[in-house]
Amino acid sequence: MVPAGAGRDRTQATTRQRKTRRMNDLFGVDSPLTRVLTKIADLMIANLLFIVTSLPVITIGAAVTALNYTTMKILRDEQTSIVKDYWRSFRENFKQATVLWGIVVLLGAVMAAWYLVVDKLIQPGALRVGLWVVFYLILFRLVMAVVWLFALQSKFVNTVRETLRNARLLPIRHLFTTVMVLIVTTLPVVVTVFYPKAVGYGLAWLLIGFSGVCFLNSIFLNAVFRKYVPDEALVPGQG
Repeated sequence: MVPAGAGRDRTQATTRQRKTRRMNDLFGVDSPLTRVLTKIADLMIANLLFIVTSLPVITIGAAVTALNYTTMKILRDEQTSIVKDYWRSFRENFKQATVLWGIVVLLGAVMAAWYLVVDKLIQPGALRVGLWVVFYLILFRLVMAVVWLFALQSKFVNTVRETLRNARLLPIRHLFTTVMVLIVTTLPVVVTVFYPKAVGYGLAWLLIGFSGVCFLNSIFLNAVFRKYVPDEALVPGQG
């Protein structure tokens, strides 16, 4: 005979086992939730590294390059150690990325001077309007190039001249990607400026903001880069 309550005990045991399996599926090492949480943690580490290595200002080019390299690794689940990956790219790209950053700063200074001259010295009229039109066209074209520049540096082994050339051509060739990267980059900045409470008055940027934006951009940029070079052709220190 079956003892009284045995069937109920077996049912309860089976229910507990099912709950345990569901918990293991949810919090297991390879579960979707765990992978998402791991990526978030990795992005937070990369974000801290980026902030620290950007503090000298002159190193911003190398820092942006390393952040692009690291977030692309995270995107493809190829990261080994966030710190090691970031530092390797930072170190190996430092010289060339710093030159590129110097060029960006120089062009920014030229555009700032142009703005001041037109705004303060040129009288209202057709010349002023024409100069403003040319100014904003050139500015937009420069911004399009810059959003690709350090991602290209992180991914490919080229000379400074070749990297600048690719940063000039690819934004037009892949216009949809360029538009999406511009939206992803500028939207958080606009929200921060006009709705600072939404980002915790800058706290979100300190925690994950820079790497988060870079990670989202990597989704679009990596899809383009795969068309130009297979993963196995990449060299150490490049994405």
